[in-house]
Amino acid sequence: MSPKTLANWVGAARRGELAMLGGRQKPLTESEQELRRLRRELAEVKMERDILKKAAAYFARASLPGTR
Repeated sequence: MSPKTLANWVGAARRGELAMLGGRQKPLTESEQELRRLRRELAEVKMERDILKKAAAYFARASLPGTR
C-alpha cells in the first residue's frame, strides 16, 4: 500500500467520510458528524489531561528532598 493511499484514508476518516469511500453505506447525518467530532475532541482532551497528570507527578517527585 502506498503512503499516499494511507494518507487519503486517514484524511477521509478524520472528515467522517471513510464509510462513504466504499459506496455501500449512507452518508453521515449532521448529528452523527457532530457526535464523531465531539468524541474525537473528548479523546484528545483526555489524553492531554493524562499527560498533564503525569507531568505534575514527575515534577512533584523531583521537588521532594532526597529524590534528585
